Amino acid sequence: MENKNKIYELIEKQKYEFDYSIKETAIILAAGHGKRIKSQTSKMLHKILEKPTVERVANACKKGLKKVNSIIVVGIKAADVIDAISDNPETVFAFQAEQNGTGHAVQIAVEKIKKDYDGTIYILPGDMGLIDSETISDFKNNFVESNADMMVLTGLFEGDSKENAYGRIVRVKECDVNGESSGDDFGKVIEIIEHKDILSLKEEENYITVFKDKKYSFTRNELIENNEFNSGVYAVNYKHLKKLLNSIESNNAQGEIYITDLISIFNNNGLTVRAVHPHSQHVLMGFNNKSVLLEMESIARKQTYEQIKDIIEIEAPDDFFIYEDVVNDIIELDKKGRPLDIKIGKGVYLGAGVKVNYNLTLLKNVYLKGNIHFGENVSISENAHLSTFKNQTMTIGDNSEILWGDIIKGNIKIGKNTRIESSVNMTGSDEYPVIIGNNVTIKGTSYIFGTVIDDDLFIEHSILINKNVDRVVMKNGEVKKIRFFLPPPEGIDSITELN
Repeated sequence: MENKNKIYELIEKQKYEFDYSIKETAIILAAGHGKRIKSQTSKMLHKILEKPTVERVANACKKGLKKVNSIIVVGIKAADVIDAISDNPETVFAFQAEQNGTGHAVQIAVEKIKKDYDGTIYILPGDMGLIDSETISDFKNNFVESNADMMVLTGLFEGDSKENAYGRIVRVKECDVNGESSGDDFGKVIEIIEHKDILSLKEEENYITVFKDKKYSFTRNELIENNEFNSGVYAVNYKHLKKLLNSIESNNAQGEIYITDLISIFNNNGLTVRAVHPHSQHVLMGFNNKSVLLEMESIARKQTYEQIKDIIEIEAPDDFFIYEDVVNDIIELDKKGRPLDIKIGKGVYLGAGVKVNYNLTLLKNVYLKGNIHFGENVSISENAHLSTFKNQTMTIGDNSEILWGDIIKGNIKIGKNTRIESSVNMTGSDEYPVIIGNNVTIKGTSYIFGTVIDDDLFIEHSILINKNVDRVVMKNGEVKKIRFFLPPPEGIDSITELN
């Protein structure tokens, strides 16, 4: 565990304060160990399509709830988590110094709400990286329409029940232990039993639980075979939560404070608890190991493909990456009604910051990341690598080509109708950008750094560092070519012939 005082100091430095005018708050639980993930990286910072799962959960809440406070509970690797997502708006952090269960984590989070608050609390695990805004919005609407005091988002486990490690949803049976009908209570949620607590039950003894003074009996096997599971997502009226949260006890197999115990506590206090399923089961997936995380990544990629498969051409649906914001840009461009004619080759990586345009062709294994803005009718050939740092911008003009294997980085402006042929390496720094005019050809094994190149030039096998390259017209009307320009060598006196 990191130095506790440093974590508290780091949290105090965060700019955002809880906004009591916002009536919805998401508590995102991101304090867990993630021991089975077997990584030095915090479990919550493992990524799906280049975004940490905890950030994906927070973003789904922001989009699904429109206006929301976020309280992110951190613990193991707390500083790393805070550093990764501290730029998210309306976000405060709560530190769970000792890992004592989900209920304890929520208790820590609620301490951030220091005054009376008339709102709804949504509680979500930070590893549920496939949950989407539609699920969150539907869950909110169901909660509001139900007039319940608490709602649980539940899933249906489709595999072997022996592999279902989720907490089981226990509902009211048709009849109690005395054979009396449960009436209108049939199907209501009584409680959630954690998988470990089910396994600790004796084979020969039934589990007896009480709902509205009636007893209901369940065998150990009946509970194991129950495929309705707790997703770990809840909606709850804050005033009831605040009043009853500290009633949770740790009398379970793990000696921890479970948020799931709130359900029976709410029932015992005459409050209403209901449950709903999401539109798709996969949105409830969490992960404890690398193989499940990889499966979630595959699902997310398939979702991306489904969104844009009829808008652009993707050569290999199982082998490409397009950042979420770029996907949204593609969808918005499509709404304008003009065909995009964008072609994405196998293994293409389209990262954050890229701005695509009409008739863009990206061939096999092209890598693009950063603020790269394309004109129309641009072609990038196989294995080219283009990138910028956050504060840099690269623009590529209309009708330009970048050929096989080129490496182009940083602050660079490439004009229209320009051709950068194979084996060219270009770098533009913050202080010395590269500016290339229109109708330029650069070829051969050339390196360009911090150089301004005029229109209509032909450059071949040259190294240009911090140069001005002017357009010079000869007597015959042709533009003079630049070929084999090499700066004088340095350190030549350190080099001698081998005997």
